[in-house]
Amino acid sequence: MPNPVKIALHGKVFNDEVKPHIKKVVDYLEASNTELIVSQLFAKKFKEAFPQYSNFDQFNKLQASDNVDYLISLGGDGTLLEAVNYVGELETPILGINTGRLGFLATTPKDKIDKALSDLLNKNYKIDSRALIHLETDSKVFGEKPFALNELAILKTDSSSMITVHTYVDGEYLNSYWADGLIVATPTGSTGYSLSCGGPIILPHSNNFVITPVSAHNLNVRPLIVSDQSVISFKIEGRSNKFLVSLDSKSHSVDSSIKMSVRKGDFKAKLITFDQLNYFDTLRQKLNWGLDLRN
Repeated sequence: MPNPVKIALHGKVFNDEVKPHIKKVVDYLEASNTELIVSQLFAKKFKEAFPQYSNFDQFNKLQASDNVDYLISLGGDGTLLEAVNYVGELETPILGINTGRLGFLATTPKDKIDKALSDLLNKNYKIDSRALIHLETDSKVFGEKPFALNELAILKTDSSSMITVHTYVDGEYLNSYWADGLIVATPTGSTGYSLSCGGPIILPHSNNFVITPVSAHNLNVRPLIVSDQSVISFKIEGRSNKFLVSLDSKSHSVDSSIKMSVRKGDFKAKLITFDQLNYFDTLRQKLNWGLDLRN
């Protein structure tokens, strides 16, 4: 007999409103004779909510030896970004079930859970490979996870004045951004933090980065799109010697002596999609395009 499909589950703390939807996922997978493995971060809440399903293995980062076929993210986009970190270079396909709010990445709605899981187990899906951004530093700030699906952000600390981020593209001086910070976003991340700072929406497979200042002091400074074949490097100055560097949901405090550069990652995030929804559908729905409140 073939081995059962092995599925990793990752989620966050959830409320009573979300619990029935997570139970639907677990019940369906159990009835389908799949093997489940649950992230350590999710395991405690999972055990409390579903004591009948307490006999499962846990993981902190997926290993090749785990032989996981899919990872299912139960939550919003933030949960899916964490799932990308669990998968890393294994490129295990990720299905995002949206029990959160916006859902640009976790696009499967709660009322389509049964259909999505059926299509998943019957291999009736497509893989949407998304480029990652990779951070290189001289101090290994992010350890074994120096990558992000959405963006790198260099930010001032909460109480400090503006910072200056001297920015170079392939070694050539670009600009000194006097601002609260600077974002380098992937096309996937162009609908996240970068968008809220006035950056453009970039289609997922455009092979670009967008450099977006955060609250720039000079009003004529605008977001800039560059090729993702470029290496973008930085030098940081400010009255405070401490700055915040983040890769999606991961963040660390650094000082101005750090050497940093970003480039396109060596591997990708593989998101599971279905025929009934495409990227333009998601844009229209999440951004309410075409809706007129006067009607």
